[in-house]
Amino acid sequence: MPAPSLDTVIRQLSKQQHKSLMAAAKAGRDHYLALAAKAKDAVGKARFKAMARHAMDEGAAAARRLQISADNTADSFARTMRRLGEEAEAEAVKLAEKAKSKAAAAKKKPAKKAAKKKAPKAKA
Repeated sequence: MPAPSLDTVIRQLSKQQHKSLMAAAKAGRDHYLALAAKAKDAVGKARFKAMARHAMDEGAAAARRLQISADNTADSFARTMRRLGEEAEAEAVKLAEKAKSKAAAAKKKPAKKAAKKKAPKAKA
């Protein structure tokens, strides 16, 4: 089985990080909600509930930014590898055509004969 491409690995790691970040945000929310349940007055309950809501919002925003960043990185890598593959293929075709033209030119040209040197004429 071939090794997965780097963009696939980036996406998998991003999913794992997203899950752990959201779990941490939920744990923070649950902590503040537990404090809100223990609060004696209405103002304290409202304050802890607001803190729980903000903790979850901030955690979700961070997870979303992480996911977007990872997707952009993976897409960029995939695009680059695709472009490099196309360039390598074009270069290989160009080299093959060049080799064919050299081979054809070599067949057309007869072997050069050694030119006979003429002795210079003596001046009288």
